[in-house]
Amino acid sequence: MKRRDFLKKSAFAMLGFAALTMGCGADKSAKADAPQSEVKQSANEGASQAMNNNGSKILVAYFSWSGNTKAVAEEIHKQVGGDIVEIVPETPYSETYSVTVAKAKAEQASNARPAISTKIADFDKYDTIYLGYPNWWGSMPMPVATFIDTYKMSGKKVAPFFTHGGGGVQRCMSDLEARAAGAKFTDYLCLSGSSAKSAQGEISTWVKKTQN
Repeated sequence: MKRRDFLKKSAFAMLGFAALTMGCGADKSAKADAPQSEVKQSANEGASQAMNNNGSKILVAYFSWSGNTKAVAEEIHKQVGGDIVEIVPETPYSETYSVTVAKAKAEQASNARPAISTKIADFDKYDTIYLGYPNWWGSMPMPVATFIDTYKMSGKKVAPFFTHGGGGVQRCMSDLEARAAGAKFTDYLCLSGSSAKSAQGEISTWVKKTQN
């Protein structure tokens, strides 16, 4: 194994420990694909038909640093249909874990609203929002707060899902409820980063509950 690859894997392995000691967790897999800031419609005809059958217009929106939350979001999209969009900050976070951890802590401390490049032309048409992000310092990454401020969710059904590196849900749900006042929340899904890419069964069980 090359020294560079070893160091990168070691840095990501530290994430689970950091989640327990600092409250900043999740998204610790390999680098994600290029961000998609534009809404993409479902390419799965079966999933799209499921959306039509229950009469709900669905959007899966997610923030992901290195791929775990992205994997969960894509599996949810596969199962429920609708559209999918990534919450993309205009200024990307560093690929270096320690740099991103420090920036995330500073943004939370200042209650920052980092600019996002994500554009949704007709957000009002969606009835159900599947909203996901990693646990960063016990709560949401601040680009998600920007998204919530930009796209109001009052009156919509919101199905939250989170990934973590050992810290669990912490304030991810309570802070979301406070920021997205007026939304109708389902039970949340919380997955460890290590299980995010192999949790199809758990995701399916949760999805069925959100559709009741």
